[in-house]
Amino acid sequence: MPYLSTFLDNNCAIICINEEDFMINISFPDGNSKEFENGSTLYDIATSISPSLAKKCIAGIVNDQERDLHDPIDEDAKIILITTDDLDHGFHILNHSTAHVMAQAILRLFPNAKITIGPSIDEGFYYDIDADNEIKESDLPRIEKEMQKIAANALDFSHKEVSYDEAIEIFKGNPYKLYLINKIKDNGEKITIYQQGDFTDLCRGIHVDNTKRIQHFKLLNIAGAYWLGDSDNKMLQRIYGTSWFTKEQLDNHLQILEDRKNRDHRKLGKELELFTFTQETGAGLPLWLPNGATIRYELEKFIKEEELRRGYKHVYTPVLGTKQLYETSGHWDHYKDDMFAPIEMGNETFVLRPMCCPHHAMIFKNTPKSYRDLPYRVAELGGMHRYEASGALTGLERVRNMCLNDAHLFVRPDQIREEFTKVLDLVKYAVETLKLDINYYRLSLRDPNNKEKYFDDDEMWNMAENELRAALDEIGIDYIEALDEAAFYGPKLDIQIKTALGHDVTLATVQLDFLLPQKFDLTYTDKDQSEKRPVIIHRGIISTMERMTATLIEQYKGAFPTWLSPTQLNVIPVSSPNYDDYQPQIDYCNNIFYELNQENVRITVDDREEKLNKKIREAQVAKIPYTLVIGNDEVNSNTVTIRKYGEENTTTMPYNEFKSLLLNEIKTRS
Repeated sequence: MPYLSTFLDNNCAIICINEEDFMINISFPDGNSKEFENGSTLYDIATSISPSLAKKCIAGIVNDQERDLHDPIDEDAKIILITTDDLDHGFHILNHSTAHVMAQAILRLFPNAKITIGPSIDEGFYYDIDADNEIKESDLPRIEKEMQKIAANALDFSHKEVSYDEAIEIFKGNPYKLYLINKIKDNGEKITIYQQGDFTDLCRGIHVDNTKRIQHFKLLNIAGAYWLGDSDNKMLQRIYGTSWFTKEQLDNHLQILEDRKNRDHRKLGKELELFTFTQETGAGLPLWLPNGATIRYELEKFIKEEELRRGYKHVYTPVLGTKQLYETSGHWDHYKDDMFAPIEMGNETFVLRPMCCPHHAMIFKNTPKSYRDLPYRVAELGGMHRYEASGALTGLERVRNMCLNDAHLFVRPDQIREEFTKVLDLVKYAVETLKLDINYYRLSLRDPNNKEKYFDDDEMWNMAENELRAALDEIGIDYIEALDEAAFYGPKLDIQIKTALGHDVTLATVQLDFLLPQKFDLTYTDKDQSEKRPVIIHRGIISTMERMTATLIEQYKGAFPTWLSPTQLNVIPVSSPNYDDYQPQIDYCNNIFYELNQENVRITVDDREEKLNKKIREAQVAKIPYTLVIGNDEVNSNTVTIRKYGEENTTTMPYNEFKSLLLNEIKTRS
C-alpha cells in the first residue's frame, strides 16, 4: 500500500504520497532487476522486455510459486517467465488446460456425465468421467472436434477464490466435486475455481491465458479407473490425451507412441509365443511358453553365475510358510492386505509367501556363526505371491505370481558400507550386460516427524541412513532422497530405470534391516566371544524374472541379443527335396546342426518344401539373430552365407570362422 501522510496547512488538508510505494522491484533469473508499477502482471513484464516474448509467454513463477499470466504482482519478487519453449513447466500447464477443454467438450456432448479429476501427467493429461460407460473409443474424434470449436472461440481462462457455500452451490449436482470441496475445507485450504466460457471447474491452476493456445492435441484412449483409486468405489472412464505447442511436437510424440505400441511386451509376447494368461489359470498368473521359458532360463543362469562368482550361496526354500513365521517377522502386520488369504490345513495355518526374508533368516540361524563367517550371502531365485488388485495387473510387468532375484546378506555393522558398494557394483554389471540405462537412484528414508509406522530405534536409523549416504557419496552416485518411503525396518535404495514404453520401474533394491535379526534372535560370536546381532542387507538385482523379461522385450523390440534369443540360429538349404542337389545341402545343414547343438546353440534347420524367400522372411518375423543360407557354393567351399536379423545384406565366410564368432558372442553375452 502507498505510504500516506496527512497534515493541515491554512486549514487545508495536504496529503503526501510516497511514489516508491507504487513500484515493485522485479528480479530476473540472469540477476538483473527492474522496477514496475505495483499490480503489474507477468504479461506486462514480458511485454516490456519484448512483444515477441509476451506472445510466447503463458505463465510464470513468482517467488517460487506458479502464477497465471494475468495475475497482478503486488510485492517485490523474483520471477521466471514460462514460455511455449519450456517443455518442463509449460507442457504441464498446457496439458492441464487442455484437460479442462476436454471436460467442457464432454459435458456439451454428454450432458449427463459427471466430471471428477483431470490432471496433467508426464506425457499429457487425463480426465476421469462418470458417464455410465456411455463414452466409447469411437466418440473420441467427436470430442476432439468439439474441443477444436472451444479452442477457436478464444475463451479466457479466469480464476477466483470462492467460499465453501458458493462452491457447494456451484457443484451441487456433482457428488465427486462435493467430496473434494469437503476435503479442501477439512484441510483448511482455499477453494478456487477456474472458468472458460460456460465451463466451471474446481481447480488450483495454473492455466494458459486463453483457449487459442490449445491447438495441437490428440485424444488417445479410454481406460477404466476407480474413483480415488479404490476398488470399492465406482469404476469411472479415464480418457487420456496429449497436447503440444506445435504440430511437429505432436506428430513426433504420436510417432513415439506408435513405436511403443509395437514394442509393447503384451503384443510381442503373443506374436513371439513367449507367455500367455488364461481365465482358467487365473488373472496375474503367467504361463511361460517354451520361447519365453528359454529367455527366463538364460536370465536366471546369468545372474546366478555372477552371484556365485561374487561369493553368494544359492538355496531353495518353500513358497509356503506358516502364518506365525510372518507374524514374527512383522510382515503379517504390515503387508497382510497384499498377501493371499491364509490356508488352513489340519492344525496349521500357512500363507503363500510374499518375500523370502524369513526363510533366509531361518537358514542363517540353522548353524552357529562367528564374525569370521560374515558376510554370509544367501541368494535364491525365489517364487512368491502378492495379491495385486486386478486393475493393477499389466502383462508380465505386474503379476500375482513372480520369481524374484532375491538375496540377503548377513553382515557385521563394520561391513555395511563395503557390502552395499559391492551390491551396487553388481547392479552396474547387470545393467551393462543387459544394455539398460539407469534413470535415477532414490534413497528412501524415514520421516523423522512421522515415526509411528517405523521400527523405533533412532540410533539405528541415523546410523543406517548415514552409512548409505556415505557409500553413495564415496562412489560418486547422484541420488534423490524420498522421506517417508523407507521400509518399516530400515532405509532402502531403489535403482530406477525408464522402460522403452516410458514406464518408471524399479530395477534393483537394496535395503538395510536391523529389526529382523532381533525378531528372529539372530546372532554371531564376535572376536571377544560376545554374542552380537548381524545386520541384514536385502537386495534384488534384476527385479523379478517377469518384470525383467517384460522390460527386455520392449527394450529389444523382441529382437533379443543372441545369448537370450529363444532360437539363435536358423539354417536353410536353398534346394527343395525334388532337386538333385538337395541331399548334399541338407547333409551339410544337418552337420552344422549336430555340431552346434553339441555346443548348446539353439539351432533349427528349415527343410520345409517352401520357397527360399518365404523361409527367410519368416525367420526375420521370428526375429532370429542369424540365418544361414546353404547352397551348392557353400557346400563345396565349406562356407556359410549369413543373413543377420534386420540387415538386408548378406556375408559369406568359412563355417569355422562363423562358428567361433557365434560361440564367442554367446559366451560373452555381447
